[in-house]
Amino acid sequence: MTAALESLLFGRRRYVVLTFALLTVVLAYFATQLRLDAGFTKFLPLTHPYTKTLLQYRDQFGGGDRIVVALVRRQGDIFNADFLKRLKVVTEALAGIEGIERAKVKSLFTPNVRYMEVVEGGFTGGTVVPQGFQGTAEQIAQVRANVAKAGLIGTLVSADLQGAMITAELREQDPATGKKTDYRAVAKWLEHDIRGKYQDADVRIHILGFAKLVGDIADAASNVLLVSIATLLITALLFYLFTHSLRLTAITLGCALLAVLWQLGLLSVFKYGLDPVAILVSFLIFAIAASHAVQMINTFRNEYAQQHAGLPAARTAFRRLLIPGALALAADVIGFLTISLIDIPVIRDMAVTATLGVAVILLINLILLPVLLSYLHDLRAPDTASHRGRLSAALSNWVRAVPRYFARFAQPRHAAVALALSLLILVSALWLGRGLTIGDVHAGVPELRQDARYNQDVASITQHFTVAVDSLAVIVEAEPEACTHYDTMSKIDEFTWRMSNVPGVRSAISLASLARRSNAYWNEGYPKWTVLPRNASQLAASVSSFDTDSGLLNFDCSVMPVYLYTQDHKADTLRRMVAAVKGFNAEFGDKHLRFRLASGNLGVMAATNEAVEAAQLPIVLNVFAAITILCLLAFRSWRAAVCIIYPLALVSALAYALMAVAEIGLKVATLPVVALGAGIGVDYAIYLYSQMRIYLRQGDALPLAYRRTLETTGSAVFFTALTLAAGVSVWMFSLLKFQADLGLLLTFMFLANMVAALILLPALAVWLQPRATQTTT
Repeated sequence: MTAALESLLFGRRRYVVLTFALLTVVLAYFATQLRLDAGFTKFLPLTHPYTKTLLQYRDQFGGGDRIVVALVRRQGDIFNADFLKRLKVVTEALAGIEGIERAKVKSLFTPNVRYMEVVEGGFTGGTVVPQGFQGTAEQIAQVRANVAKAGLIGTLVSADLQGAMITAELREQDPATGKKTDYRAVAKWLEHDIRGKYQDADVRIHILGFAKLVGDIADAASNVLLVSIATLLITALLFYLFTHSLRLTAITLGCALLAVLWQLGLLSVFKYGLDPVAILVSFLIFAIAASHAVQMINTFRNEYAQQHAGLPAARTAFRRLLIPGALALAADVIGFLTISLIDIPVIRDMAVTATLGVAVILLINLILLPVLLSYLHDLRAPDTASHRGRLSAALSNWVRAVPRYFARFAQPRHAAVALALSLLILVSALWLGRGLTIGDVHAGVPELRQDARYNQDVASITQHFTVAVDSLAVIVEAEPEACTHYDTMSKIDEFTWRMSNVPGVRSAISLASLARRSNAYWNEGYPKWTVLPRNASQLAASVSSFDTDSGLLNFDCSVMPVYLYTQDHKADTLRRMVAAVKGFNAEFGDKHLRFRLASGNLGVMAATNEAVEAAQLPIVLNVFAAITILCLLAFRSWRAAVCIIYPLALVSALAYALMAVAEIGLKVATLPVVALGAGIGVDYAIYLYSQMRIYLRQGDALPLAYRRTLETTGSAVFFTALTLAAGVSVWMFSLLKFQADLGLLLTFMFLANMVAALILLPALAVWLQPRATQTTT
């Protein structure tokens, strides 16, 4: 079959090139139509119980897609005419954004924020800011008093009285038209029309929310572009120094970039968008394409040195690398497809994006590339180039000399030492990997650096307010009219108190906790009566002032959320909260009363963390199982499978240990890279073993076969890993923290997989295939 395909492709070279050229033009057009596609629900594990709770009650109590705008005076308090007028204008402007649910906007100027007070005839209440507010001294004094009566200090008003907050719910799409909300447009509007217009020397403005985060990530794309250009230039320079040929360098990088272009075009063809978090998958595709292209280029150069003609050299390279190349790419595909087992749309989109990319690489690197190489003539032999510079010659000689050092590991003594050390390293890595965090490790959002404006806004709002964007809503389900039942309300009140004392929780609000205060109002404000009345009529009176717009109950009082506001969204904080909720529900919940997790943005994070934690081990095991099966089918030897899989397992364990030590959490942005690292890393071992098996079948003993492998394929493996690691290491300077983290991980995995394959593959072969170690002349 390989021979037939070879004859077909190289016998119709012009048609092959023309076909690829036409497809490139078409896919380039579609690539220009590709748009960023960010959506809040794309990050939801749709089958998780927490997500089902969120979606069930989203229309009644909102979801986790909140926007928070805080206005903070640099000096003085908020009870200032100019500040309050500015707060009113910003409130109206925020309510007017397309996609905002106007009824759920809250600030001192919205009618759903009210106060209550005891008067001689009972009690009364009203809006915190009186109608017709003009900013007179009398009105400001009234607002100050109303803020205290409404208990807004710490929530909509900062504890130091220097700031006021506006909160809103953003819908992902318009319910009437079905049009999706443009998150980037919302973010730009918030930045330019809110912060840009109303922040000055007197007032600072801080903005949080998923839409703003998406916008900030997109704004950092300029830095990502610079990092990408730097990666490309470094890769091009090292390729040229290795090949000593502008034509080979241009063809190699051209095919890698073509793979990315085709991938983006195919996404548009299949009606997919590109999520900001998934952008880096395209960088992975470039790395994989370049890695496989180098193997083809290296084999072609070696054959050209012997045959001095492009066509036969290209045909030989195609023949030798079709099977191992397809096998290595199949392993990559398995790694990508396996992560789609996680029921989170954004991860599934990553899997689709990556799978399309690898399918494209299969066509470009294994078909187009060798055909293009066949047209090359008058190419200098790699070892006889007379015009190469000293640096190029030195690098070339070093690249060829260093792998020869690894030939000693095909000797029993060195092999035994290497395997013993690898076992020690494996045990240490597994021990360190226990400290890996599922979720966020630091305060603020991990997608951006700690000094990014968004994370500075997080820190500032957390400092001034007890209620911020990080919230978890526990949905309490009971029987109709449950808010008039003392037993039910007392349990909710107990739950609220317990949760407010969980480390990391700054405040907890529920209908029961506010009903206690309302009861005091009904009893002349006497503190002794800040309790839940046992009488049903009195209890009904205590909750009568809270309607469904408050978000504290539904129309028949059978569902009453409890809102928990936290200092941060670290994984440990979420874990403690979730454990506390589950423990309380197990102790007090029954068929008439359930405490269900969870809504709010922390509910989404908790569900995502649990989904990632549940999927990480099955994903890795499935990847290794599939790669093992592929190796068994391709090489028909369990010994070959062990030689290839063991180095991969060691590096995977080391990657988890690195994440634990470097405080990189395992979450949506990092899990795909860890899972895909296995698929990418196996390429080195497959190419090495394939070439070594050829020499073994020719009658060479293992030491000689491995030394000859290192002199050919080994130098390409070493150079590829070095070049790709140098390229992705530039990512560590990105403004996007998750790209910097991925740069660190990929740099490590490229180098570690290369070293592990070069050392452990022959070391294992020595002991698993002892007959092959006999020396021959």
